[in-house]
Amino acid sequence: MSKINFITAGESHGPMLTAIINGLPAGFQIDIEKINEQLFKRQQGYGRGERMKIEKDSVNILSGVRNSVTLGSPITLQITNHDFSNWKDTMDPILPDTKNEKVEIPRPGHADYVGVKKYGFDDVRNVLERSSARETAIRVAVGALCRQFLENIEIEFYSHVTQIGKTSISETNFNDKLLELANNSSVHCIEKDTTEKMEKEIDEAKSNGDSVGGIFQIVVKNLPIGLGSYIHWDERLSSKISAHILGIPAIKGIEFGKGFNSAGIKGKNYHDEFIIKNGNISRNSNNAGGLEGGMTNSESLVINVVMKPIPTLTSPLQSFNIKTKEKVVAHKERTDSCAVPAASVVAENVIAIPLLDAFLERFGGDSWNIVNKRFRDRNDIN
Repeated sequence: MSKINFITAGESHGPMLTAIINGLPAGFQIDIEKINEQLFKRQQGYGRGERMKIEKDSVNILSGVRNSVTLGSPITLQITNHDFSNWKDTMDPILPDTKNEKVEIPRPGHADYVGVKKYGFDDVRNVLERSSARETAIRVAVGALCRQFLENIEIEFYSHVTQIGKTSISETNFNDKLLELANNSSVHCIEKDTTEKMEKEIDEAKSNGDSVGGIFQIVVKNLPIGLGSYIHWDERLSSKISAHILGIPAIKGIEFGKGFNSAGIKGKNYHDEFIIKNGNISRNSNNAGGLEGGMTNSESLVINVVMKPIPTLTSPLQSFNIKTKEKVVAHKERTDSCAVPAASVVAENVIAIPLLDAFLERFGGDSWNIVNKRFRDRNDIN
C-alpha cells in the first residue's frame, strides 16, 4: 500500500486546479518558492503556445501546513487558472452555459472521441477539459513538494531533452555540471549547437501547422540502495515510476538505462559488474539505469522517455461531426507546436512522488526527524 496518496482535480479552463496529498511526514519545513520555481520552468520552452502568456502559475497551500511546516495531515494545493475569466460563461461549475457552443468534432490522437463514447457526452468539451495536459501543472506542484523531502537528504534531480524530431544530441556521458546546462537552453538541451537545430525543427513544424515530438532523459542521483521491492510486481519501483511517467499526456514510451538498446547487447556486455575498492562496492557501468529487480541499486536512476507530437494541430487532420457524421476537419484549440521541454520538467518532478513513497516505505515514520534518523542510521552503507 502506498505511503503517499494524492488526487488532483480541475479542468483546463475551469476556476482552478487542486490536489490533496496524504502521507507526508510532519515537521518538515517546506519552501513554497521552490514549488513555484518548478511551475515556472514547466511553462517555459521553445514551441509553447499562447496559453502560457496568460497563466502565471503559482501554488497556494490551504491545509496541512502551518508556518511553512508540515503537520502530517492532508495537504491541499491550489493553482488558479487565470484564463477562466475568459471562459466563465462556458466553464462555470454551477451556472448554465449561456453561449451553448458545443464542440462536436473530435481531434485524432486525443481522448475526444473515445471519451464521448465512453461517458455518453454530446459535447467534446466535457472530455478535452480534463484530458488536457494543463492538469500536469498541479501534478508538478505535488512532485515539487515531494522532491523537497528527498533533496533534503542530498538526492538530486535532473532532466534534459536528448531529441526533438530528427535532431538529437551527440553527448552520451553526463556529469552534474553538464546536466545543469539544460536549464540555460530554450529546449532544455545540454548542447548549444543542438539547441539551435532543435529550434529550427520546431519552427518548421509550426510554419506547416504541424507539431513535433521527441525524447528526454531523467537522471536522479544519490538514491539509497533498496528502494522498491522484488516481492510482488506492483511493489517494483520500475512499475510505480512507469505509472507516473506514462500518466503524462502524450508520453508513449519509457526505458530504464539502455532500455530497448539492450536487445542488441550480449549479457556479458550488458550486466553491470561489481567493483570492490577499499571495501566499497560499485559498478563498472550503469546499463540497468539504477534499478535491479525493481529496486534501486545505488547507481544513478536513468530513464529515457518518448513523447509523441501533440495531436492538436493548427492545420487540422480530417475528422467528423459526432452528431451529423459529416466529414470535416478536426476541432482546433490553442496548442503548442512542441512541449517536449515542458514534459521533461513535468517528469523530473512527478518522479519524486513514487521515489518518496518508496523512501517512506523503507524509512518511514510520523515525523521527518524520525524518518531522517532512520535513514542516517541505516546499515546498508558500504
